[in-house]
Amino acid sequence: MTNTEPAVVCSGLVRSYGERRALDGIDLTLEQGQTLVVFGPNGAGKTTLLRVLSTLLRPSAGDASVLGSDLRKEGWKVRSQIGFLGHQSLCFGDLTARENLRYHAKLHGIENAAARVEAVLEQAGLSGRGDERVFGYSRGMLQRLAICRAVLHQPQVLLLDEPRSNLDPAAIEQVEPLIGAASGRTRVVASHDPAGGLAEADLVLGLRNGAAVLLERAAQATTEQIRELYR
Repeated sequence: MTNTEPAVVCSGLVRSYGERRALDGIDLTLEQGQTLVVFGPNGAGKTTLLRVLSTLLRPSAGDASVLGSDLRKEGWKVRSQIGFLGHQSLCFGDLTARENLRYHAKLHGIENAAARVEAVLEQAGLSGRGDERVFGYSRGMLQRLAICRAVLHQPQVLLLDEPRSNLDPAAIEQVEPLIGAASGRTRVVASHDPAGGLAEADLVLGLRNGAAVLLERAAQATTEQIRELYR
């Protein structure tokens, strides 16, 4: 049976670190197949939002759900449908790229794992370097491998924290089928690029000090509104 629930729903979502509210009452609904792009200066709460939606952090108050699963009570149900790309690659430096991906394939119980590993390495342009230990990778290569890890299990929802950082134009073109709108996945993307973010967004969220100061359909948002967040 097809799941027709919204991909992401937040209602009064709060995440606190001690007395500081990193997220302060976030409300939003993102339908399946849509892209939410989150803007805001460093420390605004973008990464915290992604980590809550990925089930790595629990909400302190309010509600959040992904694909209909309440993240407070049953986040485990949806974890296998989420792909998370953060600022750390979550790959082991002493293993090769292939070994890293085979390890993650085993964690996710992926069928035909060897073929899937080769497919993502090929798409990311890493096939020829797949048997090298990761500690020797450049930052751009490591970012491409992290993208491979995030999409390896073919999740329905992708949570991407500045996914194109450290990538040159050719590498960005290579990985776009994996993480871009053409992937067909629901995406939540943290970005500092007003023009590029607006171009790929269906919905735009602007954060400042953990609070939503902008929530618009992308067609109604402007680059000037986004730049204002950083002033």
